[in-house]
Amino acid sequence: MPENSKHRCWVEIHLDAFERNLKHIQAALPTGVRYIAVVKADAYGHGMPQIVRRLMQSGVDSFAVANTREAAIIREMGAGWPILILGPVLPEEAPDLIRDDLTATVCDLQEALRLNQLAQSNNTTLKVHLKIDTGMGRLGVWHEQAIDLYDAIRAMPALKLDGIYTHFSCADSDPAFTEIQRQRFLAILNNVELSNDCVIHADNSAGLDSFSANRKFNAVRVGLLQFGIPPYPKSALAGASVEPVLHFKARVGLIKTLPAGTGISYGQSHLLQEQTTVAILTAGYADGLPYSLGNTGEVLIREHRCPVLGRVTMDQTIVDVSAIPDLEVGDVAVFIGKDGTEEISANAFSIAAQTIPWDALCSISKRVTRVYYTPREL
Repeated sequence: MPENSKHRCWVEIHLDAFERNLKHIQAALPTGVRYIAVVKADAYGHGMPQIVRRLMQSGVDSFAVANTREAAIIREMGAGWPILILGPVLPEEAPDLIRDDLTATVCDLQEALRLNQLAQSNNTTLKVHLKIDTGMGRLGVWHEQAIDLYDAIRAMPALKLDGIYTHFSCADSDPAFTEIQRQRFLAILNNVELSNDCVIHADNSAGLDSFSANRKFNAVRVGLLQFGIPPYPKSALAGASVEPVLHFKARVGLIKTLPAGTGISYGQSHLLQEQTTVAILTAGYADGLPYSLGNTGEVLIREHRCPVLGRVTMDQTIVDVSAIPDLEVGDVAVFIGKDGTEEISANAFSIAAQTIPWDALCSISKRVTRVYYTPREL
């Protein structure tokens, strides 16, 4: 594909790859399991309207977002799809639940009472999901008090308990603790009365290894995996032939040769040991390149791996291009993605930056142009 020549720093979003990922994930899920598409944080930096439109066309069952503002974007695109708010709903945001027909997450009694009163005063019913803290220590009612809150919600006339869920804190690193969390969750489910339409979900992209449709769960939350990034290499659905959707690129803005002993970037944070040809790339930490990539990261230019020299700065990054004698200003540098036979995956990029793919993707700033490619354009 010819590179887009209009931008100095951009990400390419390949919607054809995204659509293939959705088909493969859906085919890999057990029959009857609902697909909850997690699209918070602007669809993990991929652009919510474009991604949500594809998800709607693919027939996912519902959406999950962080807050009511994100939910409003989806609701403007179409009615009918259930939208779950994963984060706490602030008191001033609560009326949005009624206006946009949203489902709130409830974690404590006061929250439930407040929402019940709001619904009663508006002569309506609000759908809620009860979140249970099985060991993450973040949102959710602590599992030992969960049944009491379940009973209280069921007794509130203006609330409809539409789902129950939990979140695994170590699904990508600690299978033993994940199983403890799962058993705590199951213990609660085994002691409450569940309607046939109640959505039960505990698994996200990282936790699907241990998912079983025979264990009461009838839905999964899929986030990172949709975008072709297995949360960890041995993820069960990594075998669903997912492929990367996002490619992060910039351009060579200047080429210069510097003598041995030259200090590079702020604080002379890298000292050249020999004469070196460097390229100044048109992207820095204001675009989403982690500051921590300084002196540790690498980029792809003309299928060569070029190490980052010195600190990543706000608008530029310096790399060693001594191995590319015919380099030209305007050539493309790849931070995430493929360049011929070479590739830097989002996972590899994140490891080099000492962070995680979720953070790396969400940190790509708004000043970075998103360029979308549809199947007809490829």
